[in-house]
Amino acid sequence: MNKLAICPGSFDPITNGHLDIIKRGANIFDNVVVVIFNNSAKTSLFSVEERINLIKEATKDMKNVSVDVSDDLLINYAKEKKASVILRGLRAVSDFEYEMQITSMNRRLAKDVETFFVMTNNQYSFLSSSIVKEVAKYQGKVTGLVPEIVEAALKEKYD
Repeated sequence: MNKLAICPGSFDPITNGHLDIIKRGANIFDNVVVVIFNNSAKTSLFSVEERINLIKEATKDMKNVSVDVSDDLLINYAKEKKASVILRGLRAVSDFEYEMQITSMNRRLAKDVETFFVMTNNQYSFLSSSIVKEVAKYQGKVTGLVPEIVEAALKEKYD
């Protein structure tokens, strides 16, 4: 049986913390689809097309990882793609509280789709796309926090 995991997020931009979760998921599941969902509560720095390209470049060596976009409800997307797992990363207790609510609702909507949580590596426990954008905006150093292609794209956006 082919185990498909969906790794959802806004990925604006993708960070090394995201990549860590994706890589670890790719080692466990047959296929991982990184799905860009637009968060209406956030203003995006990168267009959807830019994010697709950045994620594809950052994951190009992971043969069982692909990229997609959806405006649908996550659980509807998972059911449509016949995914058995939603792959999520956890950084802190505050993440857990939020994720528990989402997982409980998803389980109510689709009992056959499990949520698989992966604890972030400690080196990325503070890392978020928002923090990376804030640092880059003021020409702070983001080397080691994002893939090189993302670092270059951030410099281009903020120069």
